[in-house]
Amino acid sequence: MKWRNWALPVAAQTIVLLAATGCMGTSDTPAAESKGEPSTAAARSVARVCAKPADGPAKAPKGAVTVDPSVVGDLVAKTKSSPAHTTFWLEPGKHRLDPDRFSQVIPKKGNRYLGAPGAVLDGRKKNQYAFGGTAHDVTIGYLTVQRFVAPPDEGVVNHDSADGWVIEHATIQRNSGAGLMAGARQQVRANCLRENGQYGMNAYKSKGRISGLVVEGNEIVGNNTGDWERRRKGCGCTGGIKFWAVDGADVRGNWVHDNRGTGLWADTNNNDFRIEENVLEANDGAALIYETSYNAVIRKNTIRRNNWVEGRKAADRGDSFPFATVYVSESGGEPRVKARTDKIEIYRNVLQDNWSGITLWENADRFCNSPANTSSGDCTLLVRDVDRCAKPAIAKAPLYSDCRWKTQRVDIHDNRFALDKSVVECAERCDRMALLANYGTYPDWSPYQGERVAEAITQKQHNRWHDNTYVGPWKFVAHDPSRVLDSGQWQGAPYEQDKGSTFRVRGGEGDGR
Repeated sequence: MKWRNWALPVAAQTIVLLAATGCMGTSDTPAAESKGEPSTAAARSVARVCAKPADGPAKAPKGAVTVDPSVVGDLVAKTKSSPAHTTFWLEPGKHRLDPDRFSQVIPKKGNRYLGAPGAVLDGRKKNQYAFGGTAHDVTIGYLTVQRFVAPPDEGVVNHDSADGWVIEHATIQRNSGAGLMAGARQQVRANCLRENGQYGMNAYKSKGRISGLVVEGNEIVGNNTGDWERRRKGCGCTGGIKFWAVDGADVRGNWVHDNRGTGLWADTNNNDFRIEENVLEANDGAALIYETSYNAVIRKNTIRRNNWVEGRKAADRGDSFPFATVYVSESGGEPRVKARTDKIEIYRNVLQDNWSGITLWENADRFCNSPANTSSGDCTLLVRDVDRCAKPAIAKAPLYSDCRWKTQRVDIHDNRFALDKSVVECAERCDRMALLANYGTYPDWSPYQGERVAEAITQKQHNRWHDNTYVGPWKFVAHDPSRVLDSGQWQGAPYEQDKGSTFRVRGGEGDGR
């Protein structure tokens, strides 16, 4: 695959980004205010995939089939007439499919599609999908794919979530739905996923789980142009990337910024994630949500200026919930689920001038077989048959524990949390770190009613902050939204959090701890 050599290797990009993220030293200097720009010269040099996409091969690789942009449907016709494992070289220019909405390319196993400099596959707002089918091990590189109109929750590239695809140095932009879907062993490297209607990528497979996913060195920017959370209130169906039932993912060295809604969102029975060395900034909602999922390492990320839009909206309507920029919801470490770790470990991250910090939350009314479970029909990875989670069996071991997604075994340490309220432009409720649950009420047969879950998440499920650095006027929420604490109360009994941590108000005055 010599054609990969035209761009800076992704591994080298990651090394540069490590310096950009502040993991090699930090200061109190507020993040740059220019929206949509990385805040350091090093970040600008590595992450501007969209502004400076890598050029593909200027002439056809040996043995490749040349695709002519002047011939409508040439890419589909030559794919059909060529054997598996063929390389296709798309000449410079705008390539078009036949105008029928289902006239997408259906690759054969091992096919490669490489764009010359200036090669664009344009759906003209007529075609729904660009590349689909079930063939494994397809490669797409150095190609711009734009203006396709996939329906909601569907994707333009790898529409059918086939396994083993490699998407590298591509620009996938201004499409409806998701820019791309994901299958097992998929590698998504050094792409620009920009201004797509719903997601940059929707890592979802209708049958089975996705394993071995790599998302590395991409710029993921401006997605959810359709503002789907407004159109489907509470749908949880937007973000830079959404992950569903992914078992093993490495998400590293990406620049995820200026998305409408959440930057990265892992939702429902994901497991074994490593989210590291990313820059997550200026997303309207949380930088990262890890929801009803298991076992993750979240480390060495720079997370700044996120959640200003959604956090402020919640505060303006008087909502006391601590909406945070890193939101761990009904997720935790579980040794019985095989992974590279048996906890959720969040460490050596720099969080600067976000709307609040980290919230660990568990909804007492959300469990398998509950009408309040928004992951309708799904159960935990410990109980596959949702119907087992019913009275009277759910009230006793092991189902009492295993029918609930638990926020447990979360270890938060050696992070830097910096907040300047004048930068965020907030008076209150943007300064929270939280560990809490609601008062269980529903349904009437639930064994989790009352304060049982709030007491468990706070005292019994091994959730721990320690050895962190705080700069700014931080407050802490424990047990339920009404308990707002200062650092002394947070460190003292009964919570005893943040042992070994330091607290300093910006400007040099500490709180005596």
